[in-house]
Parts: sequence; C-alpha cells; structure tokens
Amino acid sequence: MSILSKVRAFVSDPPPDFVFEVSGAGIAWTRPAHHASIEWAPLMPGAIVVSPLENNVREPGVYEAAVRNLVADPSGKAKQRRAALILPDYCARVAVVDFDTFPSDPQEQLQLARFRVKRVVPFDIESAIVVCYPQQRTGAVKKVDVVVAVINMEVASHLEAPFRAAGFQCGFVTLSALSALALPGDDGDEQASPVVVAKLCGDVLALSLLEGHVLRMFRCVQLHGGSEQEATDVLASTFAYSEDELGARPKVLRQCGVARDSEDLLQRWSDEFGLPVSSLRSRYGTPGANNAGLHGYLETMEAF
Repeated sequence: MSILSKVRAFVSDPPPDFVFEVSGAGIAWTRPAHHASIEWAPLMPGAIVVSPLENNVREPGVYEAAVRNLVADPSGKAKQRRAALILPDYCARVAVVDFDTFPSDPQEQLQLARFRVKRVVPFDIESAIVVCYPQQRTGAVKKVDVVVAVINMEVASHLEAPFRAAGFQCGFVTLSALSALALPGDDGDEQASPVVVAKLCGDVLALSLLEGHVLRMFRCVQLHGGSEQEATDVLASTFAYSEDELGARPKVLRQCGVARDSEDLLQRWSDEFGLPVSSLRSRYGTPGANNAGLHGYLETMEAF
C-alpha cells in the first residue's frame, strides 16, 4: 500500500466536520461539507515556532484564542465535532526505511519501526508518537518501503490541545507535505515517474521522491536564512539519490510555496536539472506554503 493509498483509506470514512492546517504563520481551515472554501486566520509572529525538539506553542493564549474564535459553537456548548488536523512539516521527523519482509501485526510493525529510526531522531523515541505505513515497491522487487513518522509527544499534545478544548475530536493527524502528495502538478503528466515534490514553507524545505505512488525518500531541512543556493544543493542531493537508488533521474520537479517574485529560481532549477518545473494545483485554488496539506486532504476526499 502506498502512502497516498493510506491517506485515502482514512478519508474514506465519514468526512470530518472541519479540516485544520497549522503553520507558524497561522491556521488554514475549511468545512468540507460547505463547498470547501478555504479560510485563513493569521497568528502573530512568534506565537508558534516550529521545532521537532520542544513545545512549538510560544504564546498559548494567542493560539488558544485563535482556535476558539475560528468556528465557535453558536450553542455555547462544547459538543464533539470531528476534525482532521494537519501539522507543520518540521515539527516531526519522517523516514523511509526498507525491509526485506515486514510483519502484518501492527504492534510488531511499530516495534520494528521504532528500532530502525531511534538513532536518527533528535529526541527520545520512548516519549514519541510513532506511526508507520508499509508500501510495496513497484515491479518485481520484493522489498517493502515503510514510511515512519515520529513526533515528540510534547510537541503533538501542545499543538492539538486547543482543538480538543474547543470540542474537536482530531481523529486524523498528519503532516502538511505528506498530505500535499495527493495533489497533481500543472504539468499534466500524471504518469511521470520518478517525481520530486518540493514544498517550501518559510525557511523549511520538505522534499519527497515518488516512484509511481510509492514514497521512496523524504527530507525536511531548515534553510539558513531561506538560502536559495542551499535549497538548490539539497535538491541536487535528492536527484543524486534518485539516480543511485532508483536508477533514473526524476522526470519532473513539482513545487509549492515558492513566491511569485522568485520565479527566476524555478527557471534556474529547470535549467540546472534539465527538466520541467511545475506547480501543485488544486480545484479549490492555488495551494500555498501554509495550506497545501489542506488542499491535498480535500483532493483525497474528492476521489470518493
């Protein structure tokens, strides 16, 4: 099963009443049953500082008030409402780990996943939330690529707490860049493979390498001062990985979050890597740095 199939399996359940995407800049949200118009509530700078190591919520009162005021229950009663919550990419760690065989029992899966990633996460794995998604590789290769997402329990609980207090039951929680993988590119080549998806949010660059619908690599790096050259260098190493591990150069680079006044950067990427650079697209508008995951979630819902 691919990571995209796993997401679709979750959203095939009755749709949530609300979908929220949290970023350092604010909260994007929508009500899927109400024509999915995407709303935006900015947060004061510094209210949320995204980090995998410590509590991201630096101004709890500001964050709690923002959540409470988004969709206040007119009845005044904090009744339970179903919600999906999409978190910032850099607050967690994601790794794609290959196994020759992988057990079917969920508890055994988690034990193996924890063991394989415990040395590469910058926090105590025993105080972390770990989820894993097995993916069978395409073709005759029998290896299983397992997407392992790990988040510090303190980080997750503080980001989710205001939603629970406001009466939301967050039955599905994911990361923005993973959710955005459901979005197509405006290049129109749905069969292109391998594909690199680059999502830039502030000074954080999240890179996904897809072979068909299988996620083969995921990287999330904090750029120093938003350096364009550093972003290009990280992309170059991703292309090299694709050639070494997949035996093929990516056919297209899809991006999200590069500002319009930086379109010359996209052209430089196209020239340097010798391939088309396109943008992610959505039927609900243009996916941006702070709402691409929400757009991707809505895309999966449209598939059912």
